[in-house]
Amino acid sequence: MNPAYRFYRLLFSAILLVLAGNASAQLPVKIGDEDMPSLAPLVERVEPAVVNIRVSQTIRTRSPYGDEMFRRFFGLPPDMGGGTQEVASAGSGVIVDAEKGYILTNNHVVENADEIEVFLYNEESLEAEVVGTDPATDIAVLKVKPDNLTEIPIGDSEELRVGDFVIAIGNPFGLGHTVTSGIVSALGRSGISPDGRGLEDFIQTDASINPGNSGGALVNLRGELVGINSAILSSTGGNIGIGFAVPTSIAKNVMNQILEFGEVRRGLLGVTIQTVNPETAKALGSEVKHGALVSDVSPGSAAEEAGLRVDDIIVAVDGERIDDNQDLATAIGLKGPGDRVKIEYMRDGERQTTTATLQQAMAMQSSGEQIHPGLAGASFATRTGGGRGGAGVDVTDVQANSPAAQRGLRPGDVIIAANRVKVNNLDDLKEIAERSDIIFLLVRRDDRQILLQIR
Repeated sequence: MNPAYRFYRLLFSAILLVLAGNASAQLPVKIGDEDMPSLAPLVERVEPAVVNIRVSQTIRTRSPYGDEMFRRFFGLPPDMGGGTQEVASAGSGVIVDAEKGYILTNNHVVENADEIEVFLYNEESLEAEVVGTDPATDIAVLKVKPDNLTEIPIGDSEELRVGDFVIAIGNPFGLGHTVTSGIVSALGRSGISPDGRGLEDFIQTDASINPGNSGGALVNLRGELVGINSAILSSTGGNIGIGFAVPTSIAKNVMNQILEFGEVRRGLLGVTIQTVNPETAKALGSEVKHGALVSDVSPGSAAEEAGLRVDDIIVAVDGERIDDNQDLATAIGLKGPGDRVKIEYMRDGERQTTTATLQQAMAMQSSGEQIHPGLAGASFATRTGGGRGGAGVDVTDVQANSPAAQRGLRPGDVIIAANRVKVNNLDDLKEIAERSDIIFLLVRRDDRQILLQIR
């Protein structure tokens, strides 16, 4: 008999016995010859592998005297232009290699951390260092001293089905180890990130996940790790039964690449894409109302070599349906350079198939200091797979009062051209910046375009 079915059948039987008896009667220890069903043995086995994470970092605070021009006008000294403040935050992590001390968590838990402290189940505290991170999948790998650690086996998230029972373990609201249970509500969720920059293929669960659970474990009834809890959908900030976890098929791949190469190496198809929906399909005269419309093909790219053209609509990759540009970005971004992918596309009303050998994606992240002095204080990332709205470079962070902030850059901006030259990725931007002391950036902000001068 299926263990999960047997567990819930016994639990239902126990509830009936209690309801049938006196309201003040104690819950029976056994049902016939069977022990009362409980998740306690499973939790006791895996809970020591889940850790609490405390992160401290120093942030710049905004000057009470406004922007740089205002400060200079009144002749205020440099040290009056804003200060720093130390802040702390909490999250969770999962020990996946006790012998080497490796821990999986979310990138957003440890991003920009100055110090990371890990608290084991026995309340022992250990200092942790970041081995590597991958913002696109929100995964980070930490390392602690491998002394008396307990690990959790990594399961195959590809075997999950909607309706499977799971438990979530983490550190919600800094309360410490907390266990919740639920089921897999859906698979392959995407479009959760409002900026559309991530590679998303989330497991959705109704097991309670709250702030602080990030980086914790999603575990199946065999006691195997199947996901890293990452996000919730909520209008209040609390749990409403819609939580998301990065599947271990992604987390394990990212971790292995970080440990082997020191970075994540992604495949590149070389197209700029736009989502096809019923409205755009009607305008295009296409009978297919889903997919990713190819609006540009990079010369010499894997896409060009595979015969893809502008106006093709990609509808499937390796047999998996592509609904929109985010689906295509994820399907390609989770594969490596040299991987061969089968691409199905529509051209002139006919469904055709080709095979592309992916190239290696170029630089994915950079600080502004590495590009141009006038961009110091900002962080940049190549838009994964073209992202929503096409190719370009995302402005992921801008520190208050930094040179980048003073020149008008804001988080969420997308750089689409520099000195009237189209920018597809960070390498394009760096190449243009190396040739000129002054850069005119064409930036897309919300639904408008802005030209910024960078000196």
